Amino acid sequence: MVNLRELKKKYKIPSLIRTKVVACLSLILFTTNISAFQIPEIKLPAGFEISVLTSQTPGARSMALGNNTLFVSTRTEGKIYAITDYLDNPQVKIIADNLYMPNGIAYNNGDLYVAEIHRLLKFKDIESNIDNANFTVISKDFPTDQHHGWRYIAFGPDEKLYIPIGSPCNYCDEPDYGLIISVDKYGKNKQIMARGIRNTVGITFHPQTNELWFTDNGRDMLGDDIPPGELNKVSFSGQHFGFPFCHGKSIKDPILGDLGSCSQSTPPTQELDAHVAPLGLKFYTGSQFPNEYKNQIFIPEHGSWNRTKKSGYRITLVKLKDNHPISYETFAEGWLKDEKTLGRPVDLIIAKDGSMLVSDDHNGVIYKITYNSN
Repeated sequence: MVNLRELKKKYKIPSLIRTKVVACLSLILFTTNISAFQIPEIKLPAGFEISVLTSQTPGARSMALGNNTLFVSTRTEGKIYAITDYLDNPQVKIIADNLYMPNGIAYNNGDLYVAEIHRLLKFKDIESNIDNANFTVISKDFPTDQHHGWRYIAFGPDEKLYIPIGSPCNYCDEPDYGLIISVDKYGKNKQIMARGIRNTVGITFHPQTNELWFTDNGRDMLGDDIPPGELNKVSFSGQHFGFPFCHGKSIKDPILGDLGSCSQSTPPTQELDAHVAPLGLKFYTGSQFPNEYKNQIFIPEHGSWNRTKKSGYRITLVKLKDNHPISYETFAEGWLKDEKTLGRPVDLIIAKDGSMLVSDDHNGVIYKITYNSN
């Protein structure tokens, strides 16, 4: 079979390549063999345990849950995985390959949606067609920039699909970028929900208020400790969160700071540590964890890439009271030891049994975090 990824690299025309799913591609890779991977020594609060759901998902990034199937995206690998019977007898299948950075993935009413950089795909009635998965292209209305161009998508309580348009730079003034937009399930009726965002790779919705919350990755090259990462909350459509002129609550950009004022934009609900790369946050909505974790925010921090001393490589917890953060603390750590990277958490999802699943693209692993009071 022709390797479309190599063609893209050779001819430098990624946005023009039309990829497709080949029916015979959907094959079982492995019955999960957890003994093949040794979990780093992860520190968790008392009563919590971590195990491997599967170690057979190279490049695992974003996740989406069907009825009995866990779907997992990748970025550079160009693949989409389906993990059938994921809680009891997980088996990993490739259902799509040779896609263009298909980081974004969401499940809605039986259909699987996948966001490449340049287009939005729909796999209709996916769980009935896992062995013969095919997609239709429902939108091509996206920039083709690769820099911050991979997307994280999620359906909201309003049945609309929310999609970030990352800024194609470290810092720049590009009004058509730095957005979160919404479209309907047909990829139409675009609306701008938020502006002034550098690069969000994590969006979710409060289980009680339905508000949109998202993480944002701050700009680089201002030093080890600034600017902070951000946890933000959208209160009205079109709300502006400061990029590129303001970072965190009050840091004026040294180059583009005169484009606006921090007083004119919405500050983060919670400042996060600098350069930790906060990604696929989730509210805990299960019933397995102690009640103190109910409706609290968990954030996988993928880890810094250019800080003098590495930061992140952990899962943090933002505790809320009356819908406002009251603390920011480490929940799980151990993927960084003596400056050596042992793993990189990317996305979280709450399984039907109340456990928390964690993707790790460094190891190609899906972890399962459980709680047992005994």
